[in-house]
Amino acid sequence: MHDDREAVQETARRSREAAQELRVLTRDQKDAALRAMADALVEQAGAITEANARDLQRAKENGTSAALIDRLTLDLPRITAIADALREVAALPDPVGEVVRGYTLPNGLQVRQVRVPLGVVGMIYEARPNVTVDAAGLCLKSGNAALLRGSSSALDSNQALTAAMRSALVDQGVNPDAVQLVPGDSHESVKHLMTARGLVDVLIPRGGEALIRSVVENSTVPVIETGVGNCHVYVDAQADIDKAVRLVVNSKAQRVSVCNAAETLLVHRDIAPQFLSAALPALAEAGVTLHADPAFVSAADGHGCDVVEATDEDWAAEYYSLDLAAAIVDDIDAAIDHIRRWSSGHTEAIVSDSQSAIAHFTARIDSAAIMVNASTRFTDGGEFGFGAEIGISTQKLHARGPMGLPELTSTTYVVTGDGHTRG
Repeated sequence: MHDDREAVQETARRSREAAQELRVLTRDQKDAALRAMADALVEQAGAITEANARDLQRAKENGTSAALIDRLTLDLPRITAIADALREVAALPDPVGEVVRGYTLPNGLQVRQVRVPLGVVGMIYEARPNVTVDAAGLCLKSGNAALLRGSSSALDSNQALTAAMRSALVDQGVNPDAVQLVPGDSHESVKHLMTARGLVDVLIPRGGEALIRSVVENSTVPVIETGVGNCHVYVDAQADIDKAVRLVVNSKAQRVSVCNAAETLLVHRDIAPQFLSAALPALAEAGVTLHADPAFVSAADGHGCDVVEATDEDWAAEYYSLDLAAAIVDDIDAAIDHIRRWSSGHTEAIVSDSQSAIAHFTARIDSAAIMVNASTRFTDGGEFGFGAEIGISTQKLHARGPMGLPELTSTTYVVTGDGHTRG
């Protein structure tokens, strides 16, 4: 255990040295490194997919669910998309050095609040190897060193991805320790990362509820909490039926293994008969199973969709599957009350043509993102124009929602005088 701790701390020390070098890189240097990393991923796609195949084989032998297998899978199109995301990050403005605010005091002192890197950003995440690249790219662009701890299920994939990116950094004359994996694949190495206060500046957990709770409760390093996605879609009495059907099916079924997929459908009682007659066949065609309240079960009878009666566990669930909790509500306030009780604070959506209903909903829902007549699947750094995201924060301090480049910076006050002294 002592050796494990020393290995993690030594890796963190190298990350800290790299972070000091990254602080002063120019935008051109960082962008060139990002483009080189993207090229290296594509050039080494064969080695990466071979490594990923080993992870997939182990996952299948361990009985891993289809949803998690999907999150783990890398193929050439996905590797190409991951590389393209790095190029998009390279094209974004550099947040480092941005003046957040600046002014001159009556005594002549000039005050500027300037964005600076956080330093060493530790990531603890599950299954999805694309996070390895997204985190590395966003950290590099924002001047931070990335210290990455993926799950053991993606160990070979993460090693291959990191090796490709580090080789590109070497070619660009950038310290390769800007991107490192935490050594070890045991839970002990995670604990040592969580207690590397003074070497790691911030930790960002990304994964299921148990992982996030463990990091928040046990870390001595400051944590930016990302949250699970118990996302809701509310279909208002004034909704356009065709639009609502499209948005509900897309929110639930476009990709089920992600945190911005819808997990609960709430339908206003006044529109329920018309909406369900159109929506239930569409959901059935998509393979969705509904976990519904008695009113919804009764209204769904005869529409050919698989419906079972919901329990409290269903209202709280993040399914990662083609399952959807569903209820008929008396009015918009009943929908808001349901969301307040069960939401994880990630993303909620309203489908309505009523501006007053939309204003009522958006003013009263306290989540990181609120979609108005749009799919919950849009809560994503790439979709928001960030190039990629390092996570979706559901807390309220420092950052909230998809976290892009500005969210990976802190600020420094630069105060300039001319021999000023305080009396």
